Amino acid sequence: MKIESVRTHLLDHKLEAAFESASMRFDRRQHCLVEITCDDGTTGWGECLGPAGPNAAVVAAYAPALVGRDPLETERLWLDLYHLLRDQGQRGLTVTALSGIDIALWDIKGKHFGVPVSTLLGGRFREEIAAYATGGFRCVGGDRIADLAAETSGYVAEGFHAVKIKIGFDLAEDLTAIAAVREAIGPETRLMIDANHGYDALEAIQLGRKAERYEIDWFEEPVLPERLEPYLAVRAGQPIPVAGGETWHGRYGMREPLARQAVDILQPDICGTGGFSEMRRIADMAALAGTRLVPHVWGTGVALAASLQFLAALPPDPPRPAALDPILEFDRTRNPFRQAILTQPLDHVAGKVAVPNAPGLGIEIDRAALAEFALRG
Repeated sequence: MKIESVRTHLLDHKLEAAFESASMRFDRRQHCLVEITCDDGTTGWGECLGPAGPNAAVVAAYAPALVGRDPLETERLWLDLYHLLRDQGQRGLTVTALSGIDIALWDIKGKHFGVPVSTLLGGRFREEIAAYATGGFRCVGGDRIADLAAETSGYVAEGFHAVKIKIGFDLAEDLTAIAAVREAIGPETRLMIDANHGYDALEAIQLGRKAERYEIDWFEEPVLPERLEPYLAVRAGQPIPVAGGETWHGRYGMREPLARQAVDILQPDICGTGGFSEMRRIADMAALAGTRLVPHVWGTGVALAASLQFLAALPPDPPRPAALDPILEFDRTRNPFRQAILTQPLDHVAGKVAVPNAPGLGIEIDRAALAEFALRG
């Protein structure tokens, strides 16, 4: 079996109402899928975290080094591709594009051997994953506080055990938002806050101290990801556990934050940090450092399927009779093609998502939906 072709699919949808995090405005949803086809007809699917067009360009740059190669040699292919553009970047698009390719190769490997990727990773510890609802963005033109309360209480009604909201805009406004959400979801539902690196260290410390009374599970990306000293200051200066890592791509990007204990919770994204091949190494690094691993997930059903396969095989740390199971980030923001591109959607039931049992990622792609949501021009 040899790789015959590598192509990307750019998906696009213009939103009726834009929404914002502290670092980005979303008026469209765009994602990049990777399709790798072999000479025997086997096809694998992957996804790249980040800007769709630039990711597609880097995948195209990698493609000639893949055609004619054995797709089962995932370690050799990963290293060859990483080394191909190593001098141009050990983080960013070179790794996010490689992530989509690696996921597609593992999908092919699972289909070749007739087993889910989670079996190839060593076997499942769990058949379903408890999900937390990610939303709580600032809607452009809306009433932020009222919108947040209505949105998050709706997630609780759906059965989610936890919700995450966006902050990082303004300290006073953010604290009002956190208070309103805690009142709306009640005392039993877990609450996480994500600043998308919108604060400096002093603001983040002030926010964390004042927000402690609302029982926050973690404080995500409080400061710019390039600056580890402020991360250390925030972790030491306020009581809420600090989370981060979605942009610390690859094992080399994770090494220093883990060694310096910059975060309590590490959040690599399988579609951004190097795919299954690199995610396994990062999980081992986090376990050695004693840092909890809660992967970041943002994308289509392909990203969701890959994350489910990885989480199913993630060993409990520490192992015990009532082990602490990982949780799945479940994006609830507007994205009409997220599930539409799958022939069988990966939806939640009372806040839990079943891990697919079919070979590879366990999903099939709806090509009519790919055509419907294809980026024009």
